[in-house]
Amino acid sequence: MNLLSQLIDLSLLAATLRLATPIIYAAIGGLFSERSGVMNIALEGIMLIGAFVAVVVSFFTNDPWLGVLAAMIAGGLTAAIHAVVCIKFKADQIVSATGINILGAGLPGFLLVRIWGQYGMSPLVPGLSTVRLPLLSDVPIVGPVLGSQNPLVYVALLLVLISHIFFFWTPLGLRIRAVGEHPRAADTAGIDVFKLRYACVITSGVLAGIGGAYLSVGQLSQFSQLMTQGRGFMGLAAMIFGNWKPVGALIACLLFGFADALQMSAQAMGVPLPPEFLQMVPYVLTLIAVTGFIGRAIAPAAIGRPYEKD
Repeated sequence: MNLLSQLIDLSLLAATLRLATPIIYAAIGGLFSERSGVMNIALEGIMLIGAFVAVVVSFFTNDPWLGVLAAMIAGGLTAAIHAVVCIKFKADQIVSATGINILGAGLPGFLLVRIWGQYGMSPLVPGLSTVRLPLLSDVPIVGPVLGSQNPLVYVALLLVLISHIFFFWTPLGLRIRAVGEHPRAADTAGIDVFKLRYACVITSGVLAGIGGAYLSVGQLSQFSQLMTQGRGFMGLAAMIFGNWKPVGALIACLLFGFADALQMSAQAMGVPLPPEFLQMVPYVLTLIAVTGFIGRAIAPAAIGRPYEKD
């Protein structure tokens, strides 16, 4: 009991929020794409590209915020490739996304050597500073968890709220959901199915790019090969766990973040378990979430099916 009380404290909850943040960006990004009917499992590769571009721009401009902006642009452009291939040319969405994941895994490693002449990781670059919120940080219990975080953590939480309002309280959100459920009926009602799908897939890439930038210039101030470690896929699992709803996805992301923070805390405390076993806990939890909820979660009816206009 004493060991459990040492493992679980307010610092663990703060770490949970930090570790859940990139998964939140991936989950909400996937939500935009799949609510419009386009499957996007390329979030992992897009996050890697965003993380790398953010470091490169931060290195040469000495401004991490320009790095985040560049990561957003790179993520959007990469997602646009997926959108064109799947929407215009009606290619298999899983095959297209897999190609982008392979590109995201391999291209940064090649460019690391070309730019810095070294393998595996980049030099240290300027990173985003932690922000302390004066009023919130003084609140008991809440302050140590939320009062001092990376600014992109606060943006992620705000993004969940905005996404919920957008999808369920605005006419445009209703149109996107209609396109993902019944594209022909939406087209008959005068909604431009292709335009909305392009916009949503590109938006998913922009958000995944921010998630990658958070990892490289928000947490580490450095890019390392395959640094996302499956967080893009975790975001997709969180989206399914949350039944394609922003708040549900947030809960799943926090659960995955908590598992990751707990295994790190357990290793630091010297829990007598192999570190490899502790490191696999978040991924096992992801598999359980997907297998346990994929049958009960109701996906958009038209997801993965190209739309052909008569």
